[in-house]
Amino acid sequence: MSEEFVKIPQDRLGVLIGKDGEVKRHIEKRLSVKLEIDSEEGLINIFQKDGAEEPLNIWKARDIVRAIGRGFPFEKASKIFNDNNIFEMLYLPDYLGKSSKAWERQRGRIIGKEGSTRKTIEDLTNTDICVYGKTVSIIGDFDGVADAREALEMILEGKPHSIVYKYLEKRKKDKVRDFEGKFDI
Repeated sequence: MSEEFVKIPQDRLGVLIGKDGEVKRHIEKRLSVKLEIDSEEGLINIFQKDGAEEPLNIWKARDIVRAIGRGFPFEKASKIFNDNNIFEMLYLPDYLGKSSKAWERQRGRIIGKEGSTRKTIEDLTNTDICVYGKTVSIIGDFDGVADAREALEMILEGKPHSIVYKYLEKRKKDKVRDFEGKFDI
C-alpha cells in the first residue's frame, strides 16, 4: 500500500478539514484515498483505500494537502484534481539564505503594491501564486508553472520587475505563435 506524509501548519488544518469535514471527505472520495490527520503535530498521513485503481491519486492528494498547507484556499488547491495542473513550491531560504529581512523584502517584491506583481505574473502565466511564510507556491499547467517559477526566480535574483514582465510577455507571445503555427495549412 502506498502512503505519503505531509506536515502542514496548525493554522491550515481547518482549511484542510473544512466545515463539518467536507473538504477532507471530498478529497478522500474523489481520489480514493484516506487522510489521517494528527492535529497536534499537523502531520497528515495519506494512503490509498483498498481497491483503489489510480496509483497517481496519492500524489495528487499529497499536492492538494501541500497547497492548502502553503496558504491556498481549497477552491484553488482543487485545480490539482485536473491532470493538466501541478503544484510547485519555492523555499525562500534556498534562494536567500537565513536572513528573515531578505525573505521579507523579497516577499514584498513578489507580492507588489496591493498584490499587483503577483497578479501580473498570475495573469501572464495563467497560474495561481501564494506567498506564505518562507515559501512561494504555484498551481497551474506545466508550462505556466515553469514560466511563473522562472519569473519568481528572476525577482529573487533582484531583476527589475519590468524585465520580468517583458520576459513573460515574450513567452506568452511565443506560445500563441507556436500554437497558431501548428494549425497553418
